[in-house]
Amino acid sequence: MRLTALFLFLFVPILPAADPSLKPAPPRASVRATGVIRAVQSFTVLVPRIEGLGGSLTLATLVENGAIVNEGAMLASFDRANEQKILRDTENALDSLDHQVELLKAAHLGNAEKRVSDVAQANADLQKAEIESRKGPVLSAIDQEKNRVRLEDARIHVASLLRSIKARETADRAELRVLELQRERQKVAVERQVRNSEKLSVKAPIRGMVALQNVYRNNSMGHAQEGDQIWPGSPLLKLFDPENMEVEVAVGEPDGAVLVPGAKALVHLDAYPDRVFTAHFSSASPVATSPLGITVKTFVARFRLDQKDPRLLPDLSAAVDISVGGSN
Repeated sequence: MRLTALFLFLFVPILPAADPSLKPAPPRASVRATGVIRAVQSFTVLVPRIEGLGGSLTLATLVENGAIVNEGAMLASFDRANEQKILRDTENALDSLDHQVELLKAAHLGNAEKRVSDVAQANADLQKAEIESRKGPVLSAIDQEKNRVRLEDARIHVASLLRSIKARETADRAELRVLELQRERQKVAVERQVRNSEKLSVKAPIRGMVALQNVYRNNSMGHAQEGDQIWPGSPLLKLFDPENMEVEVAVGEPDGAVLVPGAKALVHLDAYPDRVFTAHFSSASPVATSPLGITVKTFVARFRLDQKDPRLLPDLSAAVDISVGGSN
């Protein structure tokens, strides 16, 4: 027994003493959070809402899912046969009202000329009656009375015509204004139908990738197809810029101190576990919140991804390791 102990003692290697000035490097700390990939710039394209009578719209053309489109490119179009028919009817009604306004103006102009002529004739009769009334000394009493009555009638006639002209001019302006208001209302109807026709052609607001949304069709949910009847306001597709992506994470309130400018993070996609992406802090909510009935509060933070990769698509789940201290 003693020989065995002596043998082990002789063959145990003697390790050099540790240098007290050398301290082991502390492990790099990080905070793990989960989130989803989001596009920095994205738009949800809805089925257009048509002014006027409601109802579903018939999809005529639709861009392919996953296609890259430029700004202003056609994304979808809807059947516009009914809107074009209504537009033609409203334009015909507007043309008719324009014609009626011009006819009414011409009629009012003719009536005004006639009233001017009537006033001129009445003034001429009044002057003639005044001349006849000056012959009083050489006429009999009966003729003098007749001339006086004619003069009075001529004066009353001229005054009546002058009052009538003002009243008729007011009535003509009111009649013309009513017709002009009807024309203005019809113009609004035409402009509304033009807007409706333009809305039936949906164009891309930005350059990006198309992601079709599920809509209710044939008692099920799925991507819209040409010929489907879709209700206005339904989400049709999403258009996002695939070159600028970010990850949106929920960081617990105790770990909120890591959300500082310059913070770095490593992003692991659940769908591609062998790929790791780097990201930098972009923004965070100033106040921690929590759903109703849950006591744990979280900050919503966004980290901008540094790489561009076709696998970085919206709504992919990801795990994010946020470095403590602001650097990886």
